[in-house]
Amino acid sequence: MTSTDSTAQGAGRSARPLLNPRLAEFGTTIFAEMSALAARTGAINLGQGFPDTDGPAQVREAAVRALREGRGNQYPPGPGVPELRTAISAHQQRFYGLDFDPDTEVLVTAGATEAIAASMLALVEPGDEVIAFEPYYDSYAASIAMAGGVRVPLTLRAPGFRPDLDALRDAVTPRTRLLLLNSPHNPTGMVLTGAELAAIAELAVEKDLLVVTDEVYEHLVFAGEHRPLISLPGMRDRTVSISSSGKTYSFTGWKVGWVTGSPELVAAVRSAKQYLTFVSAGPFQYAIAEALALPDSYFTDFREDLRAKRDLLSAGLREAGFEVHEPQGTYFVTTDVAPLGEKDAVAFCRALPERCGVVAVPSSVFYDDPEPGRTQVRFAFCKKPDILRQAVARLGRLAA
Repeated sequence: MTSTDSTAQGAGRSARPLLNPRLAEFGTTIFAEMSALAARTGAINLGQGFPDTDGPAQVREAAVRALREGRGNQYPPGPGVPELRTAISAHQQRFYGLDFDPDTEVLVTAGATEAIAASMLALVEPGDEVIAFEPYYDSYAASIAMAGGVRVPLTLRAPGFRPDLDALRDAVTPRTRLLLLNSPHNPTGMVLTGAELAAIAELAVEKDLLVVTDEVYEHLVFAGEHRPLISLPGMRDRTVSISSSGKTYSFTGWKVGWVTGSPELVAAVRSAKQYLTFVSAGPFQYAIAEALALPDSYFTDFREDLRAKRDLLSAGLREAGFEVHEPQGTYFVTTDVAPLGEKDAVAFCRALPERCGVVAVPSSVFYDDPEPGRTQVRFAFCKKPDILRQAVARLGRLAA
């Protein structure tokens, strides 16, 4: 190749965008931006949803034991280590009465985020429509885009953030392939009722839709109860049920998630997953297998601890002048800053660290049309009580 040829080739490359246009709209995640802002300003980070304490000591020690014994230090089996797949199957039976074959109906993933991405890549073809609750966790939109799908939002509106089931039915077209549902719902904290689940299941069967359910907050329900959609009539063979260990056991950095479903659906998701991470978190898989067998008291105490933290932060936010939409689940509380005289949650959140030393996340970034969430701000309460009290004291300056 001559130097002229090389120059011409380089010029041709520079004329074409390097980033796939499907992903160009996303840029840096809001979590990265706000966490960097917290680090730069020394503010209390109530933006990104990670705890500031580790989970159970016995689970951490199980990971150390696996490392020392050489379990998982090399590539684990593609579907996940047998001990973990068996534990996931036992968990589904213990809490929901669901039977899953650990060999054909369980798949271990690098967190729920990979499970969602692999599901979209496996089940969605270019041009297929995917209906998802809006506001949605930011990886949903990116995963749908990477698969070439078309996202169709079903907007959840304050104060209750209930899904409009008539609007859901109207949103289904001949191009609709899949429903991507999240309950307990991040960021609003909404938990689907039995009646809502039944209506969604009936629609999915009638319209022959696939459903992917993100249930990572399944053990953090403060009002109502969590029931997997896959347990309803007609849903077993059309639902990919996703959860993970990070939120339940406060080891978010381990990235151990899973998929349960029919053999055909799990095999389809595995076909995409194997070309993403192939495998991950070897020693941690053994530790989470032990975590899933913790006694009922662990799950009860975990939920009640977070309930107390929710109440602590919510009360402080109300005193500071926020309108608080109390969550039924998760470890996030959505607020409205309009009573504070604010008109733009993004500008408010970017200024908040300098104003009072606290970082939060604007909910509007989780909408296609930001208008319904224009003045909504999400705070995470999965922090030590002393940290939450400090944050509340700082936020009190807004009402001064």
